[in-house]
Amino acid sequence: MEDIAKKFEHLYNVISTEEFLRMESLGGEIPFFISAFDPTLQNEVDTAIRGLKNKLELNGIPVLEINLYDITIDILNAELGEGEIFELEKNMDRQAFKEALQSIIDVNEVLIPKIKSLIDSSSAKVYFLTGIGLVYPYIRSHSVLNNLQNVAKKAPTVAFFSGTFNGLTLELFGLLKDDNYYRAFIIDNYKLKR
Repeated sequence: MEDIAKKFEHLYNVISTEEFLRMESLGGEIPFFISAFDPTLQNEVDTAIRGLKNKLELNGIPVLEINLYDITIDILNAELGEGEIFELEKNMDRQAFKEALQSIIDVNEVLIPKIKSLIDSSSAKVYFLTGIGLVYPYIRSHSVLNNLQNVAKKAPTVAFFSGTFNGLTLELFGLLKDDNYYRAFIIDNYKLKR
């Protein structure tokens, strides 16, 4: 079982360094980092993310949390009306409902522009990407990551991923293999300069 307190202590120690915040030592790669975790620890991780965000902000490091689930609900409520998505779900079969969601929340045309507007209006020094597991199967993690790299350039991005990442393959919940994504670093392996 993963030690969440130790994991998040390491995350704080890494993220709070000037080297990390200035996106140094990346060899020209994009500043994307993945912190994968055991899906059974989701509640602990959610609490730890809030604590990490608060601790960083108290130490002068503003964080923009990009919660895919919250953004998705905002988009759906704006498009359909408050809570109407639940009525739509009742009246459609699963596949049709999934396709309807994907149409409304088109990653390229709707979701990424919404995230870009959040980033553009923020002075954050680091971005946290959360809620990845909550938007499956209508939004795929590799699709968001591939598109996000075009708009999240001003600060490093840390994606909290419910599953496994070996530096090449994302497996949501440790069960569902996504398309390969090799442009991110495993932040748990990040070594601090001494």
